[in-house]
Amino acid sequence: MAKETPIVVARRRERLGSRYAQRVRREGRLPAVIYGHGASPTPVSLDQKETLQLLHQGNHVLNVRIEDGAVETCLVKELQFGYLGDNVIHLDLTRVDLDEVVEVSVHMRFVGTPEGAKKPGAIVHYEFTELPVTCKVRDIPEDLRVDLAKMGDSLCARDLELPAGVSVALTPEHVIARIELIQEMAEGEAAAVEGTGTQPEVITERKVEEGEAGGDKKEKKG
Repeated sequence: MAKETPIVVARRRERLGSRYAQRVRREGRLPAVIYGHGASPTPVSLDQKETLQLLHQGNHVLNVRIEDGAVETCLVKELQFGYLGDNVIHLDLTRVDLDEVVEVSVHMRFVGTPEGAKKPGAIVHYEFTELPVTCKVRDIPEDLRVDLAKMGDSLCARDLELPAGVSVALTPEHVIARIELIQEMAEGEAAAVEGTGTQPEVITERKVEEGEAGGDKKEKKG
């Protein structure tokens, strides 16, 4: 049985730009823009608490009911985060129909323990926590259950058991998870540093500040 698409009520945003976007957020609402299907972009705002709860529950598709009564079936295309990277400040939504084939990233829920990870000094290293998949909008799963108890030294894309109608947007040989020995990892990193004769570089990821690119850049376009 297909999952029912949740409905969220949206308000149109008449004023755009970072100043007004901040005001919207202070009111407990989340700025968003609806794109796609040849129609003009529609700037809206959604109830922040309700929307984030739906996203945390794994919903990728929302029925957005705008105040004038129009309903748009939308795929959550992109989340934009604030300076600290831990709060959603803007949503990009794209119009879709339920039979449209799309590519979307779905969270993987790992269960079980592989035999190889029970050895002293062994750990499971995850290459992905989200998996890019292709399927119809109506078939997008909330998450993908991955049973690690069945894996050997590695788990590849071809080893995954997927729901009907869902395929992985990766090559079959792509490694999803693998067993690593902590001692071997440490020795390999030490050898790499010794071979270069330099200290390893520390790279700090730069977060998007409110007022820079991200949500407010999108809003100026809308």
